[in-house]
Amino acid sequence: MPAAKAQALVQGLHMVDADPAADLAALERLTLWMLTQYSPIVAMDPPDGIVMDTEGADHLQGGEEPMLSRLVNSFRAKGLPVRAVVADTWGAAHALARSAAGETRIVPPGQTTDTVARLPISSLRLDGEIVKSLRTLGFRTVGELAATPRAPLTLRFGPEIARKLDQMFGRVAEPIDSIRSPEFVEVHRSFAEPIGAPETIAKYVAQLVRRLCHALQEKGLGVRRADLIVHRVDNTVQALRAGTAKPVRDIPWLTKLLHDRIERIDPGFGIEKLSLVAIMVEPLDEKQTVSGLVDAAEVDVTSLIDILGNRGTQRIYRLAPVASDVPERSVQRISPVADENGQSWPMIWPRPVRLMDHPELIDVMALLPDHPPVWFTWRGKRRRVKRADGPERIFGEWWQRTSEWAAVRDYFTVEDETGERYWIYRSGDGVDPETGSHRWFIHGTFA
Repeated sequence: MPAAKAQALVQGLHMVDADPAADLAALERLTLWMLTQYSPIVAMDPPDGIVMDTEGADHLQGGEEPMLSRLVNSFRAKGLPVRAVVADTWGAAHALARSAAGETRIVPPGQTTDTVARLPISSLRLDGEIVKSLRTLGFRTVGELAATPRAPLTLRFGPEIARKLDQMFGRVAEPIDSIRSPEFVEVHRSFAEPIGAPETIAKYVAQLVRRLCHALQEKGLGVRRADLIVHRVDNTVQALRAGTAKPVRDIPWLTKLLHDRIERIDPGFGIEKLSLVAIMVEPLDEKQTVSGLVDAAEVDVTSLIDILGNRGTQRIYRLAPVASDVPERSVQRISPVADENGQSWPMIWPRPVRLMDHPELIDVMALLPDHPPVWFTWRGKRRRVKRADGPERIFGEWWQRTSEWAAVRDYFTVEDETGERYWIYRSGDGVDPETGSHRWFIHGTFA
């Protein structure tokens, strides 16, 4: 659209000159960030895309769906709109990410052909003149083009159309040349004859770990995340990622973490090159260890954390208190090796060992405003209250949500006839409707 027409349509439109070089630099920074966070194989897909191979790495994010949710939320927090798609091939993911209506989409394995059939031919990453000529001939969708004999198309337009179709459908490999930063510490080993035996791979991985640790030692660094890149003779790339809870340069331990996952490598017709890259590093000072008869005061469990963490980092965390009176906001998940935040748990009133993700509505008989329930019905079963303690009044946090300006909860610890103890509350003070709905909820259970 001409600038004059745009200014006529939108009053006070602010015009800014395009800066393709700055856009490309920003895309490179985002790609390097995603390399450290999500996958060992990430590359730029200019002018506005990033492509990554998540096979072997999505389990560290809890699976494909949680990984996409985290990715989209991270971009949204930076003020960047984004659409993310997981598909079998780079071409299919590229096309669907630019055509999908929602922010995320996962194409089930083996359904790429049916999914992309209705996409416009412009999604094939063809030259603009070729797309224009194809539209003149009546082609509109990828499915129509794929169903056409290739010989006439190749004779008129060359082999590019067939190659793009084969790449989208997965008939021809399209390797991803992962981005690399000069700041990364990286070691390589090329082979005159391809290797494939697991014991041979393990031997050379151990040598690469030793070289990497020596390089890190010279720079005073420890590795937090290392990627093993496997280059096969068929021009395909595989990758394994190992992470640690704290920076390390322990050669035997890093070797073990990578050896535990070597079985995931498919050598195919052979491996011609191995690369080991320290994607995430932190300063690490030398420490002197003393061996003696006295037991150490602290037990280091980071080795256990590393083993479990490489099976899925979402499953390992530590609970820490938060300065909040509202129960669901008074606890947070932190790294298992994070420093103490200086907060402490409130010890005035007892808290249940199990706090529900969301309070569940219950039916209650109780005298208002301050009497505990006589009985309550939860999950279809009525429970008669034998003992009760409370109320403990908790006020809403108006600085968090304006709707909590006058909100009040009255909590009771109750015990039923079987000895089970529950933590329930009434929304509101029992008198003023503005303080809450006066409905009852169960929020936790005691041991």
